[in-house]
Amino acid sequence: MRELTQTEAIDLVGRFEAGQEIPERMRSDVRMLGALLGRVLRESGTPGLYEDVERLRVATIHAYTDESPEAFARAAEIAESFGLERAHEVARAFTCYFHLVNLAEEHQRVRVLRERDGRPDKEDATDSIAAAYMHLAQEVGDDTALARLQALRFHPVFTAHPTEARRRAVSSSIRRVASLLDEHEASLRNGADQRRAERRMLEEIDTLWRTAPLRPEKPSPTDEVRAVMSVFDETLYTAVPHVYRRVDDALQGPAAGGRAPIVKPFVRIGSWVGGDRDGNPFVTASVTRKASAIASEHILLGLEATTQRIGRTLTIDAGTTPPSDALVTLWQRLRGADEDAADEIAKRSPDEPHRRVLLLIARKIAATRTRDADLAYREPEELMADLRVVQDSLVRAHAPRQAYGHLQQLLWQVETYGFHLTELEVRQHSAVHAKVLAELDGGGPRSAQTEEVLDVFRTIAQLQDRYGQRAAGRYIVSFTQSANDLAAVHRLAEYAAGPGGRTPVLDVIPLFETFADLQAAPGILAEIVEHPEFAARLEATDRRFEVMLGYSDSSKDVGPVAANLALYEAQARIAAWAQDAGIELTLFHGRGGALGRGGGPANSAVLAQPPHSVDGRFKLTEQGEVIFARYGDPAIAMRHIDQVAAAVLLASSPSIEQRNRDAAERYADVAATMDQASRDRFFSLVKAPGFAPWFARVTPMEEIGLLALGSRPARRGLSVESLEDLRAIPWVFAWTQARINLAGWFGLGTALEAVGDEPLLRHAYTDWPLFRTLIDNVAMSLAKADTRIARLYLELGDRDDLAALVMDEMLLTRSWVVRVTGGAEMLDNRPVLQRAVKMRSPYVDALSLLQLRALRALRDGAAEGLAADPDQQRLLLLSVNGVAAGLQNTG
Repeated sequence: MRELTQTEAIDLVGRFEAGQEIPERMRSDVRMLGALLGRVLRESGTPGLYEDVERLRVATIHAYTDESPEAFARAAEIAESFGLERAHEVARAFTCYFHLVNLAEEHQRVRVLRERDGRPDKEDATDSIAAAYMHLAQEVGDDTALARLQALRFHPVFTAHPTEARRRAVSSSIRRVASLLDEHEASLRNGADQRRAERRMLEEIDTLWRTAPLRPEKPSPTDEVRAVMSVFDETLYTAVPHVYRRVDDALQGPAAGGRAPIVKPFVRIGSWVGGDRDGNPFVTASVTRKASAIASEHILLGLEATTQRIGRTLTIDAGTTPPSDALVTLWQRLRGADEDAADEIAKRSPDEPHRRVLLLIARKIAATRTRDADLAYREPEELMADLRVVQDSLVRAHAPRQAYGHLQQLLWQVETYGFHLTELEVRQHSAVHAKVLAELDGGGPRSAQTEEVLDVFRTIAQLQDRYGQRAAGRYIVSFTQSANDLAAVHRLAEYAAGPGGRTPVLDVIPLFETFADLQAAPGILAEIVEHPEFAARLEATDRRFEVMLGYSDSSKDVGPVAANLALYEAQARIAAWAQDAGIELTLFHGRGGALGRGGGPANSAVLAQPPHSVDGRFKLTEQGEVIFARYGDPAIAMRHIDQVAAAVLLASSPSIEQRNRDAAERYADVAATMDQASRDRFFSLVKAPGFAPWFARVTPMEEIGLLALGSRPARRGLSVESLEDLRAIPWVFAWTQARINLAGWFGLGTALEAVGDEPLLRHAYTDWPLFRTLIDNVAMSLAKADTRIARLYLELGDRDDLAALVMDEMLLTRSWVVRVTGGAEMLDNRPVLQRAVKMRSPYVDALSLLQLRALRALRDGAAEGLAADPDQQRLLLLSVNGVAAGLQNTG
């Protein structure tokens, strides 16, 4: 097929872009950023790079819009024609383009959020906490709604699971471009120097282009801790109290800020970064101590700076705002402990008692950070008490605006973050505990592994002593299969403490991951709460108990459809057990970013949960690229927290609970049919002889392990002859890179075909929230897949039977999803998402073709017994990085 002329190419690209219905301001941003990147490629790339990038871009757009075999073959031919060095550059160019398009899309989201008026009476109940509260109050009354609002809890837990393909240096460069894009928009509004803004963006995009996209080596666990801290510093420290403020403003109206808030802090931030040692030999007790120290350093620096800033601005005079007796007493106590500083502050603020006290409190926070025992706070509750004295004094002096303004936000920050910032959680595999206990009970010499396991418990005790009990104490047991697996943790803690020693306060959390473990969960829980240590902890916590559910391994175990149904059933049974036992249950959802690992919109998932499985409390893991996508920008972070917390509040409303209960009963037979059919279909693939090595051949699964994504190994040690020990992340990541996304949908088409009743399934899509969420997530997964490219990956294997099984199921699932949702093509009912996918797809195709070229060369070389070509490996890894950016998810 001939190559298009320049005129034809311009016309084709113009028609393609016009067909995406992109908002005009976003279209302008994309064009400007693309033009700046084009200029960088001309100036900084090798001669002819820009022209080669354009040739491939036009060819993949043509192949995407034309859909003829000839157009697709022409695009593949261009990708194959580049020399290796040029192919490396082209892959990097497309990856840079995706970073910029993602940025423009994020900028548009922020723009839209800023334009919303935020009035709860004009919003859907699931859009904000204030709107959800108003809806809930109509159902249960104001008093009950207020009690539920004040008991609300949203608990995201950041993990270091290796799913963020970007280097931190690249992410930092992108954030700088984002800041410059804001400046550019301001220059357009204010008539400032537009050229200056564009020149600075050009400079930063040139830096982005010149920054090596691949990490030279794996990050250490401490590096991962610092990466997460950047999200806290730049976003969460201020965004979370702003969410509280926004809710209070909406609910109290003009009175807000002039009287005590009705909102109580409902966000808690957890972290596995530096604490999750399941399969990661690099996370040691020493690393856990460092992780806590780094987090504490960040929060104490933040609290110190905020207290100083408020203190400096609180210049109200004692004549207009007299101090309370309690404030005078507090000043005297603080002055006695820090006399020289107090005298200096008193000189500068002779008649400003509230200012003086806050400035001395700031010094005590600094002393807490530097561990000056004479001056430091012992626990965050002491700081809270001092700040409350200042607040109460202001209220008594008729200065409520000062009491409930910035000072209130500081109080919210202390309540949310304490002195520890993130509640660090430890996770370890039950098999490790069993091995160590067997060694200890045997009485022989202790191995290095045993000493390390015991040192973890001593570390938890130290962290509780230094930062407070909230700083650490949750201990998650992976692959919990019996009550003994949980009881083992307390036995190990006693061994670590030794005779007469103090054991840490522990909340031991079972993690049920496989299908069999999910089914066994209620029986295990009923047994374990009778153990003395667990019964005592229930008594101490007003019968609170936490249970974690794993999405990733259950999906890899029985397939995504059966796993979703099994998780729903497990939640319903665990919730029923908790109600019968009088236990306040928190379900902890081990969700990944990708759909094959329980990803997708969290708020819709919350509203589809079984009755009493939420009850105002929602905890989930946030991993890799999801952390930065949801929490990297303040406006988006606030929106995400607001939406998820709104869903958590609404989930326990009588109408939502009744809807979910009725749907589960009405469609029980449909669920049973889907479960069995999907599971049989999934097993026919993954249990086929030779499936594991075939999977490793037709996807870049093994090569993904070469990417320095995270500190944790991709496998637990077995060969590609077995999937049992393959972690869920590379399982999902590999299928995503092959543009098949199998982990997110395989078996659904067969399941729907087994039901066969299209009108019934359409009704289920309307009436059954769990089913609707499943279908919508599969639609998103399939929209990012590509049948033509998928076939090319499958051709790398020598199993036509398995390839046909995958493609037949993909086509069947596509057909049924479109029919059930009532559209003409995938995502017709979600136009914004459909637009985003279509806008990216041809560009992802370009990277996929480059990746296929590299993978084919590596497979051919291996077949001939040759060592892997490092240049081909580099091309493959560059393309993996780019496809991850284009699809906006990895594992």
